[in-house]
Amino acid sequence: MKNVLTEIAWAATRTKCTFYKARYHRLAARRGKKRALIAVGHSILKSVYHILKDTCEYKELGADYLIERTKAKRKTYLKSELGKLGYTVELKEVPLAKEAV
Repeated sequence: MKNVLTEIAWAATRTKCTFYKARYHRLAARRGKKRALIAVGHSILKSVYHILKDTCEYKELGADYLIERTKAKRKTYLKSELGKLGYTVELKEVPLAKEAV
């Protein structure tokens, strides 16, 4: 089973703009390629389990999912930290300036 999952994970990391590719590269930078491959295989196994258990379709999250999730968590964390220091914070998005080439 481990060999099959490793092969599946290896193939999943080679696809373009997918969640598993982004997960692999984030983990490989910190933990190493082999451990990252096993972690991606584990993620795939968990996905398959939930798909079979709940009889639902697979939904690809996309490569930017982890980045957006991290941004959302960081915003709420920083807002709560400033709240603990006695500040009232109102978040408002600022349009990003285009970079000159």
